Amino acid sequence: MDIQEIMKGAVEASASDIFLVSGLPITYKINGRQERLEGGILMPDMTIRYIDQIYEISKRERTNLDRGEDDDFSFAISQLGRFRVNVFRQRGSLAAVIRLIRFGLPDPVQLGIPEAVLSLAENKKGLVLITGAAGTGKSTTLACMIDRINKSRDCHIITMEDPIEYIYRHDKAIVTQREISIDTPGYLPALRSALRESPDVVLLGEMRDYDTISAAITAAETGVLLFSTLHTSSAANTISRILDVFPANQQQQVKMQIAQILKGVVCQQLVPDVDGRQVPVFEIMKTTNAVQNMIREDKLHQLDQEMQSGADQGMCTMDGSLLKLYRQGRITRETALVSCIHYDAMVKRLSI
Repeated sequence: MDIQEIMKGAVEASASDIFLVSGLPITYKINGRQERLEGGILMPDMTIRYIDQIYEISKRERTNLDRGEDDDFSFAISQLGRFRVNVFRQRGSLAAVIRLIRFGLPDPVQLGIPEAVLSLAENKKGLVLITGAAGTGKSTTLACMIDRINKSRDCHIITMEDPIEYIYRHDKAIVTQREISIDTPGYLPALRSALRESPDVVLLGEMRDYDTISAAITAAETGVLLFSTLHTSSAANTISRILDVFPANQQQQVKMQIAQILKGVVCQQLVPDVDGRQVPVFEIMKTTNAVQNMIREDKLHQLDQEMQSGADQGMCTMDGSLLKLYRQGRITRETALVSCIHYDAMVKRLSI
């Protein structure tokens, strides 16, 4: 069995990831669970052979790998799909994890992405943040939002991704996509360059550090609509994370800036339903006047209450979304408790 057969099998099995790790059988991740294939464990030489095939198919140079670095890239196989690959070393041998990205753009209705999330794409300027742990579908949510803009607005969309996952065709918008390390050396130079490229919408793959967060805030202040991601679990935690990268003497000014430019924060995670399938759960915060005041006055602990009372505007807390799924019979009590933000409060709410 060669690597293309392994990838084809993963697509047919609706897997999200393929693991090629010495000492284990080839493993698919399906609905968040591992499924190890028959055929025995992979030996180091077999793992290397599969990784060599990946580089051959993708026509990718092994420059990073030969320098002793990890390698992260994406490629497409005709009539099969796109694949995002990370090649790395572990226990002195090579390993790879392959993420499957099917051709075409995701359908938000089929995926269960609510209109309250998608409507954030209707903003013309400001900052929209999609947050959550790795592998929770942030890129997919962003792809749905960018696709909506592409189909509805005459504008220039610039994306900066590491690596590019979804491919957009020019529709009403012009879409230019830049891959980190191939089209540009990094997020920061790409973002600075974008401001000279007549942008209307900017997708910054990740706000990783002080420099990119500071540049993103500055870019959003220029009048573009900027989307980005953070690895945070709640709206309050997201704002705190941004503030914490700045020195104490700058934080008050940054609070004023965030209150002014932030349009919304969407936190998401994937949890197993009662049938074992992965379902998305969202916390949605939209920036109302009350939210702006809470950010300025450092009253982030009050954001949950504002989201609960803002249900008519599409807002909800993560715990509220989990509770709703539980009451609908879609997830178990244990899943709700494991996935919630405020454990003690959730125990009480589940007992009512």
